[in-house]
Amino acid sequence: MNLFISLETGLREIFSHKFRSFLSMLGIVLGVGSLIATMAITGGIERGTRAFMEQIGGLEMVNVVNKEISNDLQDFWNLSPGRTLQDAYAIKQAAPLVSHVSPQLDLGLPVSSGGQTMRVRVSGVWPDFLEIARHQIAAGRFIGDLDVDRGQRCAVIGNTIAATLWPNLAPADTVGQTIYLNDSPFTVVGVFTLYERDRDRLARERGLSKVEEDRRERRGTRPNRGDPFRGKNEAVLIPFTTMFYEFKSAAFPDNSSDTVPIENLTIRIGNLKSFEQALGEVRKALEITHRGVDDFGFDTREDWFDQMEQRMRSTRTSGGLIAGISLLVGAIGITNIMLASITERVREIGIRRAVGARARDIFLQIIVESVSIALMGGVIGVVVGFGIVQLLTLLAPGDSEPFISAASIGLSIGFAAVVGVLSGIYPAVQASRLDPIQALRYE
Repeated sequence: MNLFISLETGLREIFSHKFRSFLSMLGIVLGVGSLIATMAITGGIERGTRAFMEQIGGLEMVNVVNKEISNDLQDFWNLSPGRTLQDAYAIKQAAPLVSHVSPQLDLGLPVSSGGQTMRVRVSGVWPDFLEIARHQIAAGRFIGDLDVDRGQRCAVIGNTIAATLWPNLAPADTVGQTIYLNDSPFTVVGVFTLYERDRDRLARERGLSKVEEDRRERRGTRPNRGDPFRGKNEAVLIPFTTMFYEFKSAAFPDNSSDTVPIENLTIRIGNLKSFEQALGEVRKALEITHRGVDDFGFDTREDWFDQMEQRMRSTRTSGGLIAGISLLVGAIGITNIMLASITERVREIGIRRAVGARARDIFLQIIVESVSIALMGGVIGVVVGFGIVQLLTLLAPGDSEPFISAASIGLSIGFAAVVGVLSGIYPAVQASRLDPIQALRYE
């Protein structure tokens, strides 16, 4: 008896007892469905997290921050000038593993144009800031080296700023407009793309009505509340030198742009494989500019990302345990059904043995039947999993849309097949060991 005959016989037996077969595969259906749903949810969260991390700069983005001086260096605190433009120059020269660096001067200023006014944080930066923060230009251009060298009055603004000041203009038409920063005119040379979470994008695409929008605002779930992209959408960036000469020099009359304290210093590591080595280069460069005083540190995103990974692993483990229990129940169900089927077919098995079927042929037939039930349950479970994911998406839309990959489908079907094999081994052994003579006498 070859494999195809065993498969045909097994399928005929399954379809001759449809309800019993369905009950036996029900556990497999639930197990595979829950496994698909769990992997889709965690896959969506993982993909959304990685996309979010990339949009806010990725793991390669590092902030040089102030920190408390070590106890043994407290007496030398006044030797360090703190974070200044000299730090940025030193990193560019002495840290080749750092691909981009940008100092930053910040100041809260009123931004106005066409009768609209809003107060936001204005930042003076270098051209490298575009790549460091992973900004994307929707229209126009970013700040260039020539803008910094000449202290040009140009600005690149976020999408929300453009939409607020010129609600009827597209980003391309906003380029060339004039904004006033504390009554000083600046020309808009670029507009960033709109950064938004999945839930906000879906709400915008579905076109929330004003009533729904007001309801969300009352509930405290309006998109711009707690929006992680608010800073990027409301960004106003100007050349570093322009920020100093226009708004900072009066507050620091004894400083030049090279020695004025800066609010932020951001770098981008060229390759994550050399992350620690690159930070070592930066640390050595800053020890020189800070004259041996360790009043600086590094704010990386590794810890935060590791916590997200740990939470996703916990979610996958919990979902996997639930799916595993369902598959175990399904395996027990298949085993019971196959044992009952063998009891009903003892005389049939005896006849087959009498006409020449070997013990391994009977074993193979039972295994094929068991695997067929499990695989059919697995296929139905995949469909159920798709349904669960769609239902969850409609009932509880979140920031990360569930994502069903081909790998998750293949893995689920593979688990179902393994369960089919394992649950069929004991009944197959029992059937193959039946004595042909005793089986023929069975009533």
